[in-house]
This record gives sequence, C-alpha cells and structure tokens, in this order.
Amino acid sequence: MSLSLQLPFELVLLLFLPFLLLLSFKQSFSKKARLPPSPPKFPFIGNLHQLGPLPHRSLQGLAEKHGPLMLLHLGQVPTLIVSSAEMAREIMRTHDHIFASRPPMKAAKILLCDGRDVGFAPYGECWRYAKKVCIIHLLSNKKVQSFRLAREEEVALMIRNISRASLTPDPLNVSEILHAFACDMLCRVVSGKSFREGRNKLFRELLKESSALLGEFRLEDYFPSLAWMDVFLGMSVRARRIAERWSGVLDEVIKEHADQVKDEKHEEDFVDVLLSLQKDPGADLALTKEDIKALLEDMFGAGIDTSYIVLEWAMVELVRNSQVMEKLQDEVRIIAAGKGLVREEDLGEVSYLKYVIKEVLRLHPPAPLLLPRETMDDCRIEGYEIPRKTRVIVNGWAIGRDPKFWEAPEEFRPERFMDNKIDFKGNDFQFIPFGSGRRMCPGMNFAISTVELALANLMHCFDWELPHGIRREDLDMTEALGITTPRKQRLHLVAKPCGYYNDL
Repeated sequence: MSLSLQLPFELVLLLFLPFLLLLSFKQSFSKKARLPPSPPKFPFIGNLHQLGPLPHRSLQGLAEKHGPLMLLHLGQVPTLIVSSAEMAREIMRTHDHIFASRPPMKAAKILLCDGRDVGFAPYGECWRYAKKVCIIHLLSNKKVQSFRLAREEEVALMIRNISRASLTPDPLNVSEILHAFACDMLCRVVSGKSFREGRNKLFRELLKESSALLGEFRLEDYFPSLAWMDVFLGMSVRARRIAERWSGVLDEVIKEHADQVKDEKHEEDFVDVLLSLQKDPGADLALTKEDIKALLEDMFGAGIDTSYIVLEWAMVELVRNSQVMEKLQDEVRIIAAGKGLVREEDLGEVSYLKYVIKEVLRLHPPAPLLLPRETMDDCRIEGYEIPRKTRVIVNGWAIGRDPKFWEAPEEFRPERFMDNKIDFKGNDFQFIPFGSGRRMCPGMNFAISTVELALANLMHCFDWELPHGIRREDLDMTEALGITTPRKQRLHLVAKPCGYYNDL
C-alpha cells in the first residue's frame, strides 16, 4: 500500500489550512490511555508530512527511532505501524480475531463493487463466503495442481516468443514479457483460454491504473470530516471512470460465458464456477452479478501482480548477481538435461531455485506494506492500549530486512535459506510476504507454482546479459508507487538461446 502524498493534498493543505487548524482546536480531549509511542506531529495533519514517496522506507526509519509498535496520526486516523516479527505475531496470531477486518477505503469501495471482494472487504459472513469460494474453486492446493498443463503451455509459449524475439539485435523488454505471461496465465484459469485474445492488454492497463489509484493519497480516507470536499476536488471521478471500464469488460466476459455452448472439450474456468454457484439454490449465499465482478477483479489484480512482480525482481537480482544466476542455471540444466523444457515434475529436485525465490520475496515483497487492517475491538499489546477502529499497517518490507533476524539484510544471498526451515507460509513472522492469519493472501500457492516453473525455464533456455554499455551497478532498484511495487524502471535484457531449447 502506497501512501505517497500527491499534489491535490498539498493544494488542499494550503487552501484550507486556517479551516483545518480551527477544526483541530475544536477536538475534545479524552482521558489518555497508555498508547504506543508516537513521533511528534502537527495539528490536524498529524504525521502525514513524515511519509515520503515510498512509505515502507519512511516507516522503517521512523520505527528505528520510536520502536516496532508505533502509533501515527495520519490526518484524523490513528494508525498503528508494526515493524517487527514479534509485534506481527501479536497482530496476526495472538489477536488475529480482533485485527481481521479492513478499514473503509474510498477507492477500493468504488473499484470493487462496494466491498464485495476478498482483499478489501470488511470481516464478516460475506467475506468468509467469498474467500471460501475463491479457495475451493481456484486457489486450493488441489485446484492449483490441476492447472499444471495450463502452466506448462503458457510457459512454453513465453519461451517460444522470447526465442524468436532474441533473433533481433535489440534488447528485450523483459518487464513487458513477464507481465504479459502472468496476465495470460491468470486469464486462462479465471476466464478461459478462448476468451482472453485481444483482451489481456486491456486487463494489464486496468490493473496498472487500479494499483496506482489504490495507493494514492485519498483525502476522505485520512480526513473523514472533509469527505464533502470531494465534490470540489473530484478525487473520486477517476476511480469511477476506471470502475466503469472494469465493469464493462467483466460484463462482456460474464455474458460470453453465459451464452457459450458447453462441450466436452471445454476447459471449465472460474467464471463458469461462479455462474453455476449463482444458479445453485443450495449455495450458502446468493451471488449477485456485482459479487462475481468484484471477485473476478480481485483475482485478476492479486494473481497477475504477485507473479509478475516476483519474476521481474528475480530477473533483476540474478542479472546483478551473476554467480547466483550461474549456480541456478547449472541446477536447472542438470535436472532438465536432454529435455526441451523444465517440467513440473522436475521442480521437486531444484532446491536452489526455491532459495532464490525466497530471497526475492524477502527483499522485494510484492506488497511491502500488507493491506491495512482495522481493530474490531479494544486490545492490549505489550502493555499498550489499542483502541477499537484503529487502522493497522504491517511493514512486511521492513520485517524482512530486520538485522535481528537476517545477517547482511540488504544483500541478495539465497544461500541464507540453505538448512533453514524459515518459510513464507505464515508461521515464521520474520518472513511474511503473503501475510498471516485470517487475512493472509489466499493466492500464495498459485503464485509460487507459476513463478517456479517460469523462472526455471527462463534460466534453462537462455543466457541473460545487460544491454551494451549498462553495468550491473547502474541498475535502478527503486520501486514504483502503488499498492504493489514492481520495479520503477522497465527491465531490458539481451537473451541468448543456450542450445538447451529448440524453438519448434
């Protein structure tokens, strides 16, 4: 989640500063409880001025001064910042039942059909049913394994396209290739292979716009008393415009599935399942068309971004660390010797590949600030009072770089996971790229299975080099703004087929 301050907020602050100060003086003082430590703040705007363009980095710096459990006042909203494994365990395990809800976020409410999704919906019966539907019919281990053929076919198509593109002297836009692959893979299992042609580029555009929108500063989210100003600032106009585009394309997908003639060769996808549940009188809850669209948008957003971002950062780190890349290439080429491509059955024998992916997730979690939570009741942690309706942000990026748990935390060292049972499945709180507890990302298995097969084949089939004149130390490692953080600069590399793969 990005909380970067954009120009509209700065203008609002200048124009309405007298009004804001007057409001702050009118706030009543209540009996003070023992709250977590806080950095000094300004009247009314609180600590908003202390958030830089990349809030996960700013919050890490503040936590180093004020502690791993820190209370900020972001505008009118008290926000608990969690920056250590011990405090993350308190939030996501010990008191998970209290911290399981989401705060109301204006952009998410507009984009996701009034909170009918899984990621941003408040805790309750509707959220539990939506999560159950997604896990059983798309994201369970059994279901993810059933997509094996689809993964292998989509990876083969990506490798074939890279092989043909490598015949030209121009460097490849690897970021674009990986984004297209992740989108094609997700679209295939969600809406079907035959329904994606010509539409996937639009999905990628909408996802990019939605991610940026969800990460922007929204006045109403931090100053509820100023919600009326949206009429003048038009801060919701762009959200509604993107929501209308999403609604239009998803209406087409749903209609095409509803109208299609089923045959034995038809590959049932997630849209088919949702439409069948909509007609099932025995379903726990009746799914509306808006429910279906919210779930589809959720799956597209979370599924595509996670796989793409991990793959992109993996390629960046491997190119920057040539010895690691050579070691990984040696492993996959030995395992897949005599084969055109690495197959899923080969992945059980590639341990170093798994170490590389873990290290990428540690250094570059797709969502460095886990989606915000909100307390549903008063709570006490480490002797501090956490009031009901407090917003909570877990800085997974900072936790993954905590020197208390990680030696040389800024360095890319996959070997740190050798003979180390630490995993990202939500039980080791020093390593939580997918979160933990009730609100843990349900798409973890889907993303990892996609990333493993894709990265293994990228290493097996090609040698990768930087374009002429660019040095490894020149690579910009800055993250882009948004709720998820791909690399800010697109990655261009030279791919050289290495003889292990023959383009058919």
